[in-house]
Amino acid sequence: MQRIGPIIVVEGPNNSKVPFSRSLYIDCSEKVLIDTGADPQALLQIDQEYGIELIINTHYHPDHTCHNHLFPNATKWINSIEFQTSRTIDGIARGNGIFQEWGSHGVNLWRKSVPQEWLNSLDGISDTYEYDVDYSFGDVRTVFLHTPGHTSGFSCPYFPDLGVVYVGDYDMTSFGPWYNGADGSIDDFIKSGKRLLNIDADTFITGHQKGIFTKAEFHVAMEKFLSFIDKRDHLIDDYVQKGFSFEELTNIGIFYPKKSLTEPIFKTWERSGIRKHLQRLGYVVPETNNELISTK
Repeated sequence: MQRIGPIIVVEGPNNSKVPFSRSLYIDCSEKVLIDTGADPQALLQIDQEYGIELIINTHYHPDHTCHNHLFPNATKWINSIEFQTSRTIDGIARGNGIFQEWGSHGVNLWRKSVPQEWLNSLDGISDTYEYDVDYSFGDVRTVFLHTPGHTSGFSCPYFPDLGVVYVGDYDMTSFGPWYNGADGSIDDFIKSGKRLLNIDADTFITGHQKGIFTKAEFHVAMEKFLSFIDKRDHLIDDYVQKGFSFEELTNIGIFYPKKSLTEPIFKTWERSGIRKHLQRLGYVVPETNNELISTK
């Protein structure tokens, strides 16, 4: 754990690599935890030593909500855009792109693999927070910046008086930007990334792996991070020019290592991500699996 003023940064296992994430505890009278993807034992220790009365989730993904269920007595909030999405399996499946890629049959198959703990964690969310307005937790002023792209409702908690922002899945990892769910957007991801560069903060905390950046470090890292998008554009366009069909593109390993594409969820996100780039490049994306891609 690392403390930055009243904020305690709680690590997840394996340097907070997915399927875990960092959590932030606000050491104040209202006992607030932001995201629950950190090491569960560390979170339980926080609860024992300080207490957790309010849990605030930046978005609905399991690596940020998975341990909500450990705190049944805590009030739980999520952003107003994703509250309804998080209420049902069908909503989550649509947000993740499962319905769009595989239809109802795919949703039914995926439903069998969903951890019950995650569903319990989402089920406990009872209220929402609004974007870009001041909240005061004790004397800690907090603003939930609307930073869509990773998901449509994704937020970055900003502590203006402390010069600190939790940038979550704008995480600067070597994987690059993730916008592969149906509720993700490449254009929004770029806009939100640029917005974060203009935030008046000195400390930028990522949700995974890389950790904590100074403002100068974050600016350099963000430029490299967003450059992945253009590289993916060029790579996909090159394959299309060589005559690759959509199905052939989804078997190459543009986002995920080719060997991991046997996992249905990675295959789903590979397909969804490639669709987004094809649309961005001006191609007509086939509705069926076997048709070739044609240009507009």
